[in-house]
Amino acid sequence: MSGLPAETRTWLAATGFAVENEALWLEALTHGSFNSTGGEAADYQRLEFLGDRVLGLAVAAWLFRAGDAPEGRLSQRLNALVSGTTCARIARAIGLPAHVRLGKQAREDGGADSDKILGDVMEALIGACFLEHGFETAQAQVYRLWARELEGDVGKAKHPKSALQEWAAGNRRAPPVYEVIDRSGPDHAARFTVRVSIRNVGEAEASATSKAEAERLAAKAFLERFG
Repeated sequence: MSGLPAETRTWLAATGFAVENEALWLEALTHGSFNSTGGEAADYQRLEFLGDRVLGLAVAAWLFRAGDAPEGRLSQRLNALVSGTTCARIARAIGLPAHVRLGKQAREDGGADSDKILGDVMEALIGACFLEHGFETAQAQVYRLWARELEGDVGKAKHPKSALQEWAAGNRRAPPVYEVIDRSGPDHAARFTVRVSIRNVGEAEASATSKAEAERLAAKAFLERFG
């Protein structure tokens, strides 16, 4: 198995990830498309599964200790802080796109800027950190990388879909209906366009790299237009 490129190892160290077992970190950075032509490294899916749970526990513990917010508000913030969109934003901020191992076609299709891929790899790196150094180290790394989000307003405002649902009920309107009206691009770089409509009020559309984010943006656009 080939080792980590020197620039990637240097980047990992500078980002706070101490590398011991190179194979583990190669796995965390490898998209499935990289292996489609005989690549030798496993892809990040198993580590992403693990890292997702480590991230969730670390953030949940921080939120629990940060105040006395009720369960509903804690869940709202947790969901926003560990979302794929937030993970991808942090991945871009630390320069992760340049180090993701993608197949030629996936890279040409924009995989290195896909929210889905970047979010998954970010979680895979957390999973690798947990396996190499334990939960306390992985938790400390999450708190360092997520510092701005944890101390900021991410997840504090009501989710646009919840706000729109309440707006419709409060105005005695039918519940909002969401519909995917377009899906383009390959699976690893898909783009969704969603329309949300409320009968006898109107509709709004939005596009994003995930269905959930497109729905969120469509709800936000609807509220801005009709709320």
